[in-house]
Amino acid sequence: MSTRERILDAAVRRIASEGIDDVRIARIATDAGVSASLVHYHFESRDALLAEALEHSYERAGDVRIGAPGGEPVGARERLEAMIDQCLPAPGALRDDFILWVELWLGAARRPELRATSARLYERMHAWFEPVMVELGAADPAASADRILALCDGYGIRVLCEDPAMPREHARAALMAAAAAELDAR
Repeated sequence: MSTRERILDAAVRRIASEGIDDVRIARIATDAGVSASLVHYHFESRDALLAEALEHSYERAGDVRIGAPGGEPVGARERLEAMIDQCLPAPGALRDDFILWVELWLGAARRPELRATSARLYERMHAWFEPVMVELGAADPAASADRILALCDGYGIRVLCEDPAMPREHARAALMAAAAAELDAR
């Protein structure tokens, strides 16, 4: 693993554990086993590091293309189910990745320099969902993808907060019902 990747991984862990506003370069450097000056060598600013760390997290976890074992593509409905599963927090990496999404929302709301990162990542999420909605025959695939992503965000927050009225399986079932309604609306 390269030094840059170690720094990005350390930044991702720090953002998930401390929040984007509390992350410090010195702590990231310590976690990555490098000096703070080396972090500054690789990243022009703290905001540049944080933005790239969020994109790095997306690359590592959110940009997974779902397929059946052995790499054979599965049907569109199965891919949609798997994609929804990837968008809901679950113990471990999916929970941490969802925390990063929340941190990105908050950061972008407060700091204009993170808004382009937020827009880029949502554009990529949309580009991941829309072709499946096309394949499934949604009347308006782009709008359907937007609604499913918005519902993933909303239900995901409740799952992340461990709302007793919204366990993960309930959120998943609600999302699948919403997806079915999108497809039945055609």
